Amino acid sequence: MAVSHGLKMQMKTQVPSFQKIATAAMASVFAASSIVTPASAISRSDLQQLSYEQVKGSGLANRCPEATGSGSISTGGKLKLVDICIEPKQFQVEDVVGVEKGVPKKEFVNTKLMTRQTYSLDGISGSIEGGKFTEEDGIDYAATTVQMPGGERVPFLFSVKNLVAKTSGGDIKNGFTLSGSYVVPSYRTGLFLDPKGRGTTTGYDFAGALPGLQNSVDGGQELFNENNKKFDVLGGDIEFAVTSVNSDEKEFSGVFVSNQPGDTDMGGKEPKNVLVKGTWYGRIADKE
Repeated sequence: MAVSHGLKMQMKTQVPSFQKIATAAMASVFAASSIVTPASAISRSDLQQLSYEQVKGSGLANRCPEATGSGSISTGGKLKLVDICIEPKQFQVEDVVGVEKGVPKKEFVNTKLMTRQTYSLDGISGSIEGGKFTEEDGIDYAATTVQMPGGERVPFLFSVKNLVAKTSGGDIKNGFTLSGSYVVPSYRTGLFLDPKGRGTTTGYDFAGALPGLQNSVDGGQELFNENNKKFDVLGGDIEFAVTSVNSDEKEFSGVFVSNQPGDTDMGGKEPKNVLVKGTWYGRIADKE
């Protein structure tokens, strides 16, 4: 299943709220299947039967299993969501595509994935209680890079770190949703050096060829952000929807859409908005 590739979010003076983006994306999911999943959908039991050699180099390590069925799972009491897997299927980046009546027109454009098959999140778990899910553990971020139609590459840390999401209430069944916000850490770490040798914990304080500019009247304000690197911690929003439930195995799967910022080059530039759509999987387990 997939979010329609024809979905276009047009913006004039500002980006629409994530709620509007998610609502439109989810509506297209249920109205028309447009994120096409492989014909050979794989289940959790199928994956567990494979050896390391069978998985190695096959791309299956980047795949999320799928549940089949239409039952329901009770969420009463203290429970945990475990084995959560989040597999992106489509990446879009907000870009200026023209000018309309003197106002820049923006929309999310399709991109080309530049990262190998290492961008899915897996093994995520957390508690679900009182209509709220809190992420606690797992592989909850992955470095990813996409290329825009003009050739510009946009690196970002695909993340659901520290996710806190509210549920739609009731049992987990077809149409059950989770929506909330999460933390997006900096794509770069403290030891990273830019092409001029500048960094946060090591490297030069300013570009070697521009010491005079640093001592100018303006104090090098134009290059202040480039010279003063920082570890940006930003935030993103995500919404999940359940489309299939296997009540016997207490497992479910569905679709998701998230909106998060891209890389800031450690404070040197404004991040681009990245829209990610795909599929997800999870199981319910008793809380220990």
